[in-house]
Amino acid sequence: MNKLCGDLDYRVPSACGITGIMDASGELFSGDSIYASICNMRERGNGLGAGFAAYGIYPDFRDFWCFHIMYQQESAKELTENYLKKYFKIRHFEPIPTRKTASLNRVPILYRYFLVPDKDVQEKMPVQMSDEEVIVSHVMYINRFITDAFVFSSGRNMGIFKGVGHPDEIGEFFRIPDYRGYIWIAHNRFPTNSVGWWGGAHPFGLLDWSVIHNGEISSYGINKRYLENFGYFCTLNTDTEVITYLFDLLVRKHGIDLELAGGIMAAPFWLQIERVKEPETAELLKTLRIVYAQALVNGPFGIIVANQNFMVGLNDRIKLRPLVAASKGSLLYIASEESAIRCVCSEPDMVWMPRAGEPTVCQLRKASGREKVWLKQKETANL
Repeated sequence: MNKLCGDLDYRVPSACGITGIMDASGELFSGDSIYASICNMRERGNGLGAGFAAYGIYPDFRDFWCFHIMYQQESAKELTENYLKKYFKIRHFEPIPTRKTASLNRVPILYRYFLVPDKDVQEKMPVQMSDEEVIVSHVMYINRFITDAFVFSSGRNMGIFKGVGHPDEIGEFFRIPDYRGYIWIAHNRFPTNSVGWWGGAHPFGLLDWSVIHNGEISSYGINKRYLENFGYFCTLNTDTEVITYLFDLLVRKHGIDLELAGGIMAAPFWLQIERVKEPETAELLKTLRIVYAQALVNGPFGIIVANQNFMVGLNDRIKLRPLVAASKGSLLYIASEESAIRCVCSEPDMVWMPRAGEPTVCQLRKASGREKVWLKQKETANL
């Protein structure tokens, strides 16, 4: 039995709460807002998982990859650090700062490492890879083959903080209000068909990607086998992991834009494609459904996905999970409930319900000032 698990036999109807805030101008703001937003949906969880992801929080190490690693045993830490020293140059490492929280128990050993791939080692490898491919390969290796060690965050100038507990407990434990970032996402978990444990809490991450999810991925098995063909291996015992890897595969490796990637994972029904009047568009949709059939994500879901430049909200094809969005100046808010937005933004400029299968995309605008938030979506409606 996994030593970091919560009550493995506890099964309840699906709930989960997700929320995200992005300042498209790139201005940093504290974690107070995201903390308040997710805690407003505390009843959507059951204490078996919560977490946060933030971008822009490590400006002094912006050029270094940051591994957040949890260990179940001290021996796993020693093995992992020896492995990292073999393939990376480590600029700095330390325990992840935490605050003692009486309600949390069975807390793993938590460390963060700021590092870059060792070029001398890479040059001796038979196959030359990009830094991104190097990071992915080592994350997969550690999570698969080093017992009791799990890399749960591996991006640059960003970090994921998660564990078994309610969001207020996890936020207090990781001192979330002490950080400042320009994108924040947070999750309150209500696990149904997977265990509640520290590694299985949301967000899930790989490189700069982070994903939070409300729902259930019934296509997990076929998605998982499809991803293994490209070197991605699901080891964290939660269906959401496949969404993270699918975004990395489609956007980073295959060069597909975020809107189209969302259209692959939440693809239109064949009947809808047959009704498309433009022949070129219809042919494209047919081709994508055939080529990426195993990347289709089935089941009810509402997700928020982030990387260094974007935050995206996406529902399943018939919107079986709630998702609401709002904007205020250069800020975009996405959440399971409007109340989670209004508790931190009482008078938004616009509020709308993202349509089923149509991603709401906010892109970073690298400029000063408070420009209006830049959105890409086929249709928005002021409610």
